[in-house]
Amino acid sequence: MTERSHKRAFTARPADPESWVKAPDPRSARGGDAANFTARLTIDVTPDLRGQIKIAAFQRGVTVADMLRELLAREFPPAEGGTP
Repeated sequence: MTERSHKRAFTARPADPESWVKAPDPRSARGGDAANFTARLTIDVTPDLRGQIKIAAFQRGVTVADMLRELLAREFPPAEGGTP
C-alpha cells in the first residue's frame, strides 16, 4: 500500500492580523462579474435557513450570491467619503 503524503495546514495565521486585514486582496485573473468580487465570506447556517434563502432567491429570479450581496450592501452602506 502506498503511504499518504503529510497533511498540509489549510493556511498559516498572519503574524500581524491588523495589516493582514487591511491589505488589499489580490485581483482575480478572470474576467466578468466574478472579477469584481475579491473576497469570499463563509458563514454557517442551518439547513432550514439555507433552504429558505435558496427558495427566496429562486422566487426573486436571482442567484443567492446576488441576493445576499444586495442585502449586505443595503445593510452596510459605504461610509461617508468611502469607496462604494
